[in-house]
Amino acid sequence: MESTDVLDLIKRRYSVRSFRPDAVEEDALRQVLEAARLAPTAANRQPFRFIVIRTAGREEEIRRIYGKEFFWEAPILICACTVPARAWRRSDGKNYSDVDVAIAVDHMTLAAASLGLGTHWVAAFDAGAAREVLGIPKDAEPVVFTPLGYPADQPGEKVRKDLSDLVRYERW
Repeated sequence: MESTDVLDLIKRRYSVRSFRPDAVEEDALRQVLEAARLAPTAANRQPFRFIVIRTAGREEEIRRIYGKEFFWEAPILICACTVPARAWRRSDGKNYSDVDVAIAVDHMTLAAASLGLGTHWVAAFDAGAAREVLGIPKDAEPVVFTPLGYPADQPGEKVRKDLSDLVRYERW
C-alpha cells in the first residue's frame, strides 16, 4: 500500500451511526483483531484485552452500557480494556496503558474501514455496567467500545482544525 492509500483510508474512515444487520464474516473480524494485535505498544507489553460481543439477543443488557441505538445495532461490539499493572511506565510514573489501547483501537478502526466495515469510538459509557455485563475483572479497565458492522449511513463532512493550529516546529 502506498502512503497515499493510507491517507485515503484515513480520510474515508468515519464514525458510523447506523449499521446494517448483515453478519460480519469471521475472517474480517479476525483481520480487525489482528490489526490490534500488531499495533505498537510501549515496551511491547500489549497491556490490553478485547471482548468481542455478538449483539443479537443481548440488546437490553448492552443498552445498560450505552444508550444509543447504533451501539447494539451492529452485529458485533468490541470492548477494549487495559490491564494497567501490565503496562510500561515512564520514569515519572506515567502509565501508558491508555495510550497503548488507543493505538490498538485505531489500528482496528482503520483495518475495519479497509474491509468496508464501520466503527464508532465510544468512550461515554457506563463503566460499572460494562464491568457487570461483561464480567470485567478488577485489575482490568474498560477504556473504549466500538460497534463493528456494515454501515447503513453515509459519512458527513469532517470538520478538523487547520494543521497550523495543531503543529509547532522546534518549540511550542
